Amino acid sequence: MNLLTELVAFIVAIGVLVVVHEYGHYSVARLCGVKVLRFSIGFGRPLVQWISKKSGTEWTISALPLGGYVKMLDERESPETIDAADLPHAFNRQPVSKRIAIVAAGPVANFILAIVLFGAVYASGVTEPVAVVAAPPAQSAAAQAGFQGGETILSVSNASGSHTEPVRSWADLRWKLMPTALEHGRVVLSARDGAGTYDFPLDLSRLTGQDLDDDFMSKLGLEAGGGTLRIAGVEPGSAAQQAGLEKGDRLRAIDGRPVDSASSFIAYVKAHAGKPVHLLIERGGADDGANVGDAGAGSGASSGAGKIAAAKPQTLTVTVTPHAQLDEETGGQVGRIGAALSAQAPSVEVRYGPIESARLGAYRTWDIALYSLRMFGRMLTGEASLKNLSGPVTIADYAGKSARLGPSAFLSFLALVSISLGVLNLLPIPVLDGGHLLYYAVEAVTGKAVSDRWQLVLQRAGLACIVALSAIALFNDLARLIHF
Repeated sequence: MNLLTELVAFIVAIGVLVVVHEYGHYSVARLCGVKVLRFSIGFGRPLVQWISKKSGTEWTISALPLGGYVKMLDERESPETIDAADLPHAFNRQPVSKRIAIVAAGPVANFILAIVLFGAVYASGVTEPVAVVAAPPAQSAAAQAGFQGGETILSVSNASGSHTEPVRSWADLRWKLMPTALEHGRVVLSARDGAGTYDFPLDLSRLTGQDLDDDFMSKLGLEAGGGTLRIAGVEPGSAAQQAGLEKGDRLRAIDGRPVDSASSFIAYVKAHAGKPVHLLIERGGADDGANVGDAGAGSGASSGAGKIAAAKPQTLTVTVTPHAQLDEETGGQVGRIGAALSAQAPSVEVRYGPIESARLGAYRTWDIALYSLRMFGRMLTGEASLKNLSGPVTIADYAGKSARLGPSAFLSFLALVSISLGVLNLLPIPVLDGGHLLYYAVEAVTGKAVSDRWQLVLQRAGLACIVALSAIALFNDLARLIHF
């Protein structure tokens, strides 16, 4: 069933994105008076095709649904078969400004789609974790800023304090910190705890390129907190079972440190291989409906905590010694207790009005597009890993996962991929839209078109780049799939 969901979601996603991109080219070409010969969704053998009586365009759905194209009348492709009456409608006869508009229309359509999708998500309302900070690791940027855990972040200001933006959720906080993280700058976070509201100066200058490849928030010591952590399952013979931990136990503290984040708990356990740690737990009492998450402190699938029939919870201190095991990533020893975790984090429904939704959709689209461009640049300079490139397998996987999470998640996924498609096509690589725009920009400046000879040479180089990028993306897909 999961495979079928991923396949259907992938086909829908690619179909929507390709149609929107190519329709951008098609619609502007028609507006500019260019005759469109074929509009194809997919490549290869046509499965379905028909010809519009109004425009004469052949509409085609082809066998390989990994792209599409719009074929326009062009003397350079078949000069001997073009009627003299159709010559004014040939693409190559149009002024350079119209050719630029036609080529740019595809990526622009992708950006417009992303704005509409994000706007729809914001207008319909999304449930996101509240921006509550978990207890940060010692010496982290968050700890040095003064966070102790439990603070609710209210706003983000630049270092000078001249610009302040409110923070509505944890996801909102992440997006507002991302531009500063890329610039290795500083911000001031205003947060509230039980005693009042305070300012926390956060230094992001120590982030490395690898940190940005991974989760830069966790590198800063910022983890979503304020939730309830449970034992969702215990492996037979594990350290957790030997210590007496049971499914449904609520974790409150580890060695005196409050526990409200699965990732910080797992990190602490990993760092104490072979060393006893003391867990403060609650057992029994009313069930508070924990949501199962993928946050196991060890292997094993998470499962529901179930109902615990007891009137009053019992507070216990349990000593557990994490078993040492080899970490495949670092090659060192890490601790493992063999318990799966489930977490329930406080959440808030974020909903905006139509105008605000459109504004935020445009802002988010611009933000992600800039981030994508910067990541491409960092990959070219070696500051970011090429592992960030993803191919169709990863896209299908995330399409399926987002579809199972609900309409809002799937629409957000579509918006992200649409932006990536738009940015990719604007790169100045021959065979892509950006390569053609580069030709026309040279023509607009010099008054002379790039020669056919140079276009052929650059076309081959561009094709080699695309093949290389596709090979790397496919390799990354396979690496993620079989974990090598």
